[in-house]
Amino acid sequence: MGAGAGLDTGLDTGAAEAATAGLSKEVDEVSGPRAGRRRRAGGWRRALLAAFVTGAVVIPLSAAAQPEIPAPAPAALAPLAPATLDEAYAANRANAGEASRMAAADGDDRRAAVDHAMAGPDRTFLAFDGRGEGQATEVFGDLAHADRVAVLVPGSDTTLDTYDRFRATALDLHRQLTREAPNSRTAVVSWLGYRTPRTVSTTVLTAGRADQAAPHLREFIRQLHAVTGRAAHITLVCHSYGTVVCGRAAPGLAVSDIALIGSPGTGVDSAADLRTPARIWAGRGADDWVGGVPHVSADLFGTTVGFGTDPVSPAFGAHVFAAGDVGHSDYFTPGTASLANLARIVLGETSEVTHA
Repeated sequence: MGAGAGLDTGLDTGAAEAATAGLSKEVDEVSGPRAGRRRRAGGWRRALLAAFVTGAVVIPLSAAAQPEIPAPAPAALAPLAPATLDEAYAANRANAGEASRMAAADGDDRRAAVDHAMAGPDRTFLAFDGRGEGQATEVFGDLAHADRVAVLVPGSDTTLDTYDRFRATALDLHRQLTREAPNSRTAVVSWLGYRTPRTVSTTVLTAGRADQAAPHLREFIRQLHAVTGRAAHITLVCHSYGTVVCGRAAPGLAVSDIALIGSPGTGVDSAADLRTPARIWAGRGADDWVGGVPHVSADLFGTTVGFGTDPVSPAFGAHVFAAGDVGHSDYFTPGTASLANLARIVLGETSEVTHA
């Protein structure tokens, strides 16, 4: 999930309003104290159906207006290892520079500027693909010598055009780690390694994009261990729809901890169902609108819509940490309980984590 996407036409707006009205009506119907379990489940299914139908109307119209952005194919890289990091960084900077030139020639000045910034001499990308909405994986800190690494997995609406917001969260976490433990060897990786769904879409209601992303995340973690060594502690920090991606990638994944923030659900009923030895953490700010989203799942037209149990609920079984009053996009804001606790999780200072 993430920042909302705008609607372009009156038809789109009308469809959204109609579905929203239906959703509100269903919420009202099932929220009374006498509402039975069957009525409640039926109401949420109808609400999910309304949202699903809205996306089916909106997205074919809005997606058609998205032109493909030209860029070179990703750079051919040697397998990741400490000795090949500088080579990878240089190759990806050069690729971003070429992508900037191609975008400028195509008349896309905004993407040209984004790519140009990514080609800067201080940028350290493990992967870069400027085609279409784009993908990028960037390192903050000395990855080759890090013994604790946080990998950030974003939610919806994260593309190269919005990447600076995602990058800022990684920088904020890295600075917090440095403040908390100045003598520790840490690194943060911002992993935009999949095509994220749009917030206003049918794809954000299903696990389809997460199913596509999970093998890539699993492969990246394998490559990361080739750089850091198997003894390094890796923490996945998964935000919004990114928690669905992490849920799909989790079984048997070689990470120490998985932190779920602002989660609509992971697609499973409990932390045990993630089938991972990693510790599972969950946090949600008091002002996060995801708290008002129905944490249910239902089969509609042969597709499972929704992601099931709320990860901060006792039924899920995660270690729930305090996130304060932050909103959906504010978990990495300096000075917040959420950022402090995420840093403690990454550093392995679990006894210092404050609980909700």
